[in-house]
Amino acid sequence: MRKGFTLLELIIVIVILGILATLGFAQYQRMAERARGAEARTIIGLVRTQAAGHRMQYGALSGAGIPAFNNAVAGIGATAELIPSACRPTHYFLYTVTSAIEPTLVTTATRCVAGGKIPDSPTALTLILTSDFGAGTDIWTGTGGY
Repeated sequence: MRKGFTLLELIIVIVILGILATLGFAQYQRMAERARGAEARTIIGLVRTQAAGHRMQYGALSGAGIPAFNNAVAGIGATAELIPSACRPTHYFLYTVTSAIEPTLVTTATRCVAGGKIPDSPTALTLILTSDFGAGTDIWTGTGGY
């Protein structure tokens, strides 16, 4: 009477466990990257709120005699106390006001590929918020699945 497993049975089990572990790790990496996207959603939302306040104060995002809503007005820049306009070790993304032409604001977060908070991304994924203050709509797009 046979007791135990053959070598072939053990190898098959190990291969199956290896495949399952690989699939699980890939799924974990995708979920971790989506969680990092929360930083971008939060900061872009803050910029959107600042733009809405600017629009309420001046009646428009830009125009004749109105200071244009841009990176400087949004608090985006290179110094430590500002929202980063370049990759730095405290953030996963860099940010920019891509366009602010009344009544539409476009803000972009780009995932750092070097110099950002560890781990850097292998590709520069993006998250873009297009806010149409006239229509009252916000549209999220991008390449990272955030």
